[in-house]
Order: sequence, then structure tokens, then C-alpha cells
Amino acid sequence: MFDAPFDVFAMMLAVAAFLIAIKASNQATELRRQLGTLEAALQGQRPIQPPPLMPFHEQGSAPGEAAPEPSPVTPEAELAPPLVADTATPPPLEPSGDTPPAVRAAGPGFEERLGTRWVVWIGGLALALGGFFMVRYSIEAGLVGPGVRVFLGGLFALALLGAGEWTRRKESISNIQALPIANIPAILTAAGTAVAFATIYAAYALYGFLVPATAFVLLGLVALGTLAAALLHGPALAGLGVVGAFVTPVLVSSGKADYWALYIYLAIVTAASFGLARIRLWRWLAVTTIVFAVLWTFPGLDTSDLQVAPHAFHVIAGFVLAALLVVCGFVFGPAIEDGQIEPVSSSALAAYLFGAMLIVLSSAHADLALIAFTLLVAATLLVAWRAPAATGALGAASAMVFIVFAEWAVRANPDMLVLPGGPLPGIGPTATDSAVTLHLVVAALFAGSFGIAGFLAQGRSNSAIIPVVWSATAVATLMALLVALYARIAHLDRSIPFAILAVLLAAAFGAATEALMRRETRPGIAISTALFATGTLGALALALTFALEKGWLTIALALMSLGTAWISMQRPIPFLRWLAAAFAAIVTARVAYDPRIVGDAVGATPIFNWLLWGYGLPALSFWAASHFLRRRGDDAPLRMVEAAAILFTALLAFMEIRHLATGGRMTSPPSLLEFALQVCVTLAMAIGLERLRLRSHSIVHNVGAVTLTVIAGLISVFGLLILENPWQWSRIDVGGAVFNLLLLGYALPAVLMLLLSYAVGGHRPTAYANTIAGGALVFALAYVTLEIRRFYHGPILLDGATTGAEQYTYSIGWLTFGVVLLGVGILVNSERARLASAVVIALTILKAFVIDMSTLTGVYRALSFMCLGVVLVAIGWLYQRILFRRQASPPPAPQTSA
Repeated sequence: MFDAPFDVFAMMLAVAAFLIAIKASNQATELRRQLGTLEAALQGQRPIQPPPLMPFHEQGSAPGEAAPEPSPVTPEAELAPPLVADTATPPPLEPSGDTPPAVRAAGPGFEERLGTRWVVWIGGLALALGGFFMVRYSIEAGLVGPGVRVFLGGLFALALLGAGEWTRRKESISNIQALPIANIPAILTAAGTAVAFATIYAAYALYGFLVPATAFVLLGLVALGTLAAALLHGPALAGLGVVGAFVTPVLVSSGKADYWALYIYLAIVTAASFGLARIRLWRWLAVTTIVFAVLWTFPGLDTSDLQVAPHAFHVIAGFVLAALLVVCGFVFGPAIEDGQIEPVSSSALAAYLFGAMLIVLSSAHADLALIAFTLLVAATLLVAWRAPAATGALGAASAMVFIVFAEWAVRANPDMLVLPGGPLPGIGPTATDSAVTLHLVVAALFAGSFGIAGFLAQGRSNSAIIPVVWSATAVATLMALLVALYARIAHLDRSIPFAILAVLLAAAFGAATEALMRRETRPGIAISTALFATGTLGALALALTFALEKGWLTIALALMSLGTAWISMQRPIPFLRWLAAAFAAIVTARVAYDPRIVGDAVGATPIFNWLLWGYGLPALSFWAASHFLRRRGDDAPLRMVEAAAILFTALLAFMEIRHLATGGRMTSPPSLLEFALQVCVTLAMAIGLERLRLRSHSIVHNVGAVTLTVIAGLISVFGLLILENPWQWSRIDVGGAVFNLLLLGYALPAVLMLLLSYAVGGHRPTAYANTIAGGALVFALAYVTLEIRRFYHGPILLDGATTGAEQYTYSIGWLTFGVVLLGVGILVNSERARLASAVVIALTILKAFVIDMSTLTGVYRALSFMCLGVVLVAIGWLYQRILFRRQASPPPAPQTSA
């Protein structure tokens, strides 16, 4: 193999020489055109306007079509618009008075398309494939020797090239106009160049007839000849020639991988394609070349004996060529307006960075692969600094840097990927063999370059997007590198050195934020300032993560939300409000992962345990943060923080109740005590939110109050009345005669439901308030019933049978409760209480006629109906004499006569 640096240098000289020759030829052509124009003007003739250059989007709209023979490229054309679609079209020439308007020709029919276009395309492709397959067949069948094969291939290529040139000249001197999309000379020339590529490559890589230097020169000549021919024949030759050149190594292969020969050949093809795309401003040709070049990076990556050097040469050579010839505004690239991000320029660099990243990952972070990747990332920063059109590649570079270091960390810590079903496939127990020192040096270089460049780029552009991309990549890259290094070296354990690094990084971001706040207003500087402020708080959060245990980390992140909200009051940067909401979301996700926060180390002390700090402090932080955020308006971040405050307050209550009811065994089944406490606390929080929403007018407080009410209702019905009802399913000891679980689980919820119904009265629909009041009546009646049961059966309500005295007592108790409700309704003039009294008495009447009449005997049956009758008569009297007393109407006044 020959010396690779000499080959690259020779290739670059050849490309540069060809560009200079093209430029000189264009200048000479322009001088001849101007001279002819002057001569025509002197003779009094009207000068002929040369046809304008076709805009890029028109030339590149159909890669398979051949354009008409273009006019020579002028020096002004070299400063043509970049590889982007030019929407401006030159105005048409005004026709003279005696010239009739041109009639638009009808489109070609199916027969014309078939006979003049499709057969030409298929014929050219068949010629090229015929040459390839003939070479392959001769190899497999052993018909001719290697020398004869190469000689015949060269003759076939020359014949096709000669036929293409002969037909072009015949068409140029004939009166028949060639079809621009079925140009026979262009297709014949394209097939000839493809066969020439295959022949030279086979002579060098398969048979060794050519030394490396000779093969390099010949391939360069063919590539340059293809470039020159495409200038004459249009995009048909460019498209077929480039595709054929990239497919040639697949069709003509020896079975032995020689990556140096392959990638040197691809570098020459890439240089020719990029050069042609630059001269003719064909975006499609540049994109096609990049796609094929990146696809050729994959062969050999999955082998155990990966050859890093030729793969690195391939991506570096392609990156350099793309930077020189494709990137707008950089060296030989097309010009572009300041402040624009051109997609092809950015994608070209990102594509070769992607190839370099694949080499690093496939080689297990080999030193040479990592160095090549580092050089390309540094080159991306340099190109984007000088050519803003390539700024979009910065985001790709930042993402790939994180992927490389994250994969390095995972390789060294395979236990990170251990799931309940076992480790992920392909993750072994051993770490990567690459040196840690090299990665640390590379990480330091990346951190310094991205951070310093991201800060210095502020104010350099009149476009807002350019500085924003620089600042975003600076913050994201530094944070990602710090996390990856922490995972790799500290193994996600507590690490004070990494906490110190995070604090230093936060200080650097804070200094950048203050410096940008003092600058004059420039496009994008406000968003960049917000991004650096975000980095400050994010780095502080990382410092807390590195220095604290799991429980304290949850508290620290919640306090970060409070700190961010307070900073947003001092520095009104809109993004800080979203950052406060983001911290709240992170803490919520953290608690969803482990609701106990510290695992089994919650503690056995009621109330004063880790749940109080793990839920209480975040709840206080979110309430305070929402107070600060509300001062500057009601928006989505405020609502997210308010929702987190309500959530953590409710979770604090539920988790502490569960800890108290289960004695610290958080996985035990629920009990009557737990359900009772949860209902009482939930109703109390709902009452508080109902009062708070009247002052804040917050939709979150509104929805939160309704949600807590619904939760309390569900626990009341399914928990207290069904699952843990002491009379039906549970043999629980309810406690003493008066102060027992019945008082806590039924009487107190009834009172709280009644208070909640009055709290929502007049502010919510009447049906909503009446439903809550109905729940209060149900629980109050249930308490009366269960308390009577407790008096007859003791602490275990399921013990013993129901006697006649007990049934009679139920009727008397219900009647008494109904009368009390009626009395309250009369005293406070409450229609709701009187209606509740009517419901209770109606139930008592139903019980008397359905249950008492069939189960009671003797004196108890008589007393039951007697008491019921007396009470009903008394109620009727009260309604007639007190509530609805009829007033005697006064006698009519005597009428006086007129």
C-alpha cells in the first residue's frame, strides 16, 4: 500500500488545479462574450442576451434528467446563491412588436416518452451494467486472464465515451434539438465513466496491475473527466456517474477487504461529486454523495479485527471535502446571507460526525478512533464559527459527544442496565479497555471548547437563532459530560469531588449569565441568558445529586424549584419559570419511582420520620414557589408547580397515615383506621382548597378541590361502607363505648362532609353541594346505627344475634335523629336539614312496616308503632303551627258609595 498522506495531498492538488482551470476557462469565455457584444453594438445590431443560469431548485428538481447545454460559467456565477433553492427567476425578455407570441407546445404523449426517454435511460443503464457483469462473469468462468479483462474493460469504457462525444457533436451541428431529459450523449458518457471507474479499480485492487500511485492518478483523472463531462452534458451524467461510481465496489469485488484502496477511491469520487455540485449548485448531487459516503462507513464495523485507520481516513476526508466545497460561506462553498442556517451545510458535517461516532463505538473506544472523533468535533466548531450556515451541526456534535461518553460509562458499569429480567443483551461484565486518562483529556477539551465558544458567540450574528444554538450546545454538552464522567468514575455513588466540579460549573454559568445581563440588547441574547441561567441551576442540582443521599436529593431538587422561582423574581427571565416547573416534575418522577423515598429506612416513629421530610419539605417548597410565580402571572409553569404542591401535600398525608396505621410496615393491607383517617384528612384538604380557590381563582386549586372530594367519596363508599365495614366483613375491635373507631370513621366524616357542602354552597352547582350533604346524612345515620350495634354487641360488632330490643332501639334512634334534624332545621331555618329529617323519618317508617312488623313481637312491636305514631303526629303539629301557620284573613273593608 502506498503512503496515505501523499495520496491525500495529491488528490487535493488535483482538485484545486481543476477548479483553477475551470475558473480560468470561465473568465476567458466571459471575455469572448463581452467582446462579441461590443462588436454587435458597434455594427448597430441588437446583442443577444445569454441565457441566465438556471436556479438551483430548477436544475436539481429531477436528478435523472439531463439539462440543455449550459452557458459557460462566469466569475459572477461562482458567487451564486448557496446550495439552497433560489425563488427568484429572471424576468422574461419583452417580445418585439413584429414577433408573434410563442405558442406553448403540448406535452409529450406516452408513445413519445417511451420511444425518446425511457428506452434511452434503460439503454444507458444496461450498457453500464453489461460491462460490470461481463467483468464479473469473466472472473467466475475464467474465460480470459486478468490482463485481458482489464484491457477489454478499458476499451469498452473508451468506446462509450467516444460514442457519447461523437453523438454530442453531431447533435450540436444538426438541426434536431435534443430532448433535455433524454440526452443520449449524456447517458452514453455516464455509462463510459462508470465502466472506467470499475476497470481502474479492478486493475488496482483485484489484480495488482497498478501501483498505488498510478491507480490514484488514473482514478483522479477519471473523476475529473466525469466532472468536466457533466459540465457539458448536465445532471443526467452527474447522477448516473456518481451512483455508478459508488456502486462499483459492490459489483466488482474480490472477496478480500482492502479498506485503504476502497476509501481512497471513495475520497476521489466524493471530491469530484462535491466539486460538480458546487460549480452547478446542485443540492441533490451533494446530498446523494453524502448519503452514499456515509453508507460506505458501515462495512467492516461489525468485525472483530476492525481497521480503525482506514475508516478514520474515510470520515476525515469526507468531512474536509464537505467543509471545503459544500458548506456555504466557508472557503470554496457558495455564499449565503448572514444569519441563516443552511440545512445541507449542517447535515453534511453532521453525517460525517455520525460516521466517526460509529467508529468509536464499534472499536470499543480505541484511541485512534477517539482522536479522530475529537478532531472532527473541533473542526465542526471551527467551521460553524466561521460559517454560520453550518451552525446546525453543533446540535448534532453535542448529541454525539454525549452518546460517546454515555456508552463509555455504561460499558464500564454494566450493572446500570440490569433490569428485573436480567442484564440487557450484549452487555458483558467487563469494562472497556480504553484509557480513562484519554477520555478525561478529551472531555476537558470538549468542555472548554463548547463552553468558551458558546459564550463568545453571543452578539456575533444579526440572527437570533445562531447565538441560541451556541449557548444551548454549550450548556447541554457540559452538563452531559459531567453526568457521564460521574457515572463512569463514581459509579452513581456519593462523590464530593464531582459535587465540587458541579458547583464550579454552576459558578461559571452564573458568571456568564450576569455578564450577558449587562450587555446591550442583541438578537437572541435574552434566550441565551435564560439558557445559561438554566445551566447554573442545573449544575447546582447536579452538585446536590452528587453530594447527597437519595432522600436528601429529593429535598434538594424541591428546594431548587423554590430557588428558581425566587430568582425569576429578581431576574425576570421567562425560561426560569419553566425551569422551576421542570424541577417539580423531576421530583414528582423521583417519588413515583420510590414512594418511600429512602427505601426501607423510613423509620418506625409515627409522624416524625423520613416521610415528613421527604414529602413535607417539597410540599412547602412548591407552595412557596407557586407564591413567587403567581406574582408575575398565571401560566403553565405556575400551574405545574401548584399541582405539585397539592400532590405532595396529599401524598404526605396519605403516606403518614399509612405509616401510622401499619406501624411502619408500608406494604400491609389497609384497615378501618387508615380509611377513616384518609377520609377525614382528604375532606379537610378539600375544604381548605375550596376556600383558597375563592381568593386565588386558580384552575389548579379548583380542579384539586374537586379531585380530593372525589377521592374522599370513593374511599368513603368502598373503604368505610363496603370493604372495612365492621358490621359486615371485618372482625375489627372498634374500641370503647363512645370514643372509638366509629366516631372517627363515620361521625367525623359526616361533620366534615356537612362543612364541605356549606363551603361549596353558592359557588358550585346546587347538585354538587346537595350530593355532599347527602353523603353527610348517610354517614351520620350509619354512625347512629353502628353505635347502637356497639352498645348491644360490644367492640366486635359481628358477635351475637340481633334481639327485639336492639331492633326497637334502631327505630327509636332513627326517630330521635330525625327529630333532632327537624329541630335544627326549624331553629336555623334550614330547608336542607328539614329535608334530611324527612328522609330519616321516611326510612324509619319503612323499617317499621317492613322489618319491625315481621321481626318484633309483644311489647316491642306495640311500643315501636306507638312511638312512631306519636312522633309523626308531633311533626305534623310542628309543621302546621310553626312552619306553615295559616294567618286568618282580615274582613274586607266596607265600600263607600259615590
